[in-house]
Amino acid sequence: MSKRFARLHVLALSAGLLLASACTAQSSAPAPYTEGSEYVTLPGPHQRYSSEGKVEVTEVFSYGCIHCAQFAPIAEKLRKQLPAGVTFKLLPAPFSAEWLPFARAYYAAKQLGVIDRTHLALFAAKFGQNYPINSMDELADFYAREGVDRAEFMRIATSAETTAKLKSDLELIRKWQVDGTPTIVVNGKYRVAGVHSYDEMAAVAQWLANRELSGK
Repeated sequence: MSKRFARLHVLALSAGLLLASACTAQSSAPAPYTEGSEYVTLPGPHQRYSSEGKVEVTEVFSYGCIHCAQFAPIAEKLRKQLPAGVTFKLLPAPFSAEWLPFARAYYAAKQLGVIDRTHLALFAAKFGQNYPINSMDELADFYAREGVDRAEFMRIATSAETTAKLKSDLELIRKWQVDGTPTIVVNGKYRVAGVHSYDEMAAVAQWLANRELSGK
């Protein structure tokens, strides 16, 4: 693709939290994806996003990233096509002060159990319908329109627990050497890189996941 994904900008926030800021079925013949070309192996020890036992495909993203909005429908198709032994995760990137509210909003929405119905809707509202959705208040307004209790959303989004989670996320993102969004990491071992389209990104991620699942 002609334009690189959103770039990392590291900022020290006053709160003390350091924050920077196709999907086809696998065929019997091996896909022509090679180390150092379409993916890289991350240095060990490898660290996954969660402790869940399944093979893990994690998308590092932001609701503030138009490239993530463009990739979102393809990522959703990938999620649905992954085999039973593979799980798809979203990791919101707190790359900058501007993106911090989006990362906080993701965790509030996740705790409130509304991610499934608001994830694509938020991208559509911000980039498709051009709603002014940037600040915490504007995000709270969006979720309120989606039937979420506004006060509870704000409480969770700004809580100490969410702040601690974002700090942990940033440490993991750095360990994975992620410098832009959207980026996919498989099982904490492989980072998809050097692809030329979003469809290819999804295809490489699925191939790596299937390879991990088979124990190769």
